[in-house]
Amino acid sequence: MKKFFGLLIASASLAVASFDANAQAPADIPADMNALMTKYTCIACHRPNQKLVGPAYADVAKKKYSNEEIVKLIYTPVPSHWPGYPPMAPMTQVPKEDAMKLAVWINSLDGGSKTTTKKTTTKKTTKKS
Repeated sequence: MKKFFGLLIASASLAVASFDANAQAPADIPADMNALMTKYTCIACHRPNQKLVGPAYADVAKKKYSNEEIVKLIYTPVPSHWPGYPPMAPMTQVPKEDAMKLAVWINSLDGGSKTTTKKTTTKKTTKKS
């Protein structure tokens, strides 16, 4: 029963916050991501660098979820991963291809903290005497 009321409150918040979402879109969201976030109402609760109803996407990226894990969380949210936030409603209407696009973009917001290894080779030269 508590879960039901939590989802009901989250849904009501989503509906109120999604009103005129296009006008609320910040400039730091690329046009293609803004279109997806508006279409699926993500923008009602999330922003790239600002806590809203849900966590900032940059904070999600810091958790180091894989793209596949983010897609799974879009469809089956785990409220215990984000204590202090209202539970997210499952966004089962988002096609997997669009969910993956969003996940890739979310993970790009990690601030460059993901390390990449680059192989370097050094060439030793010896002098002949």
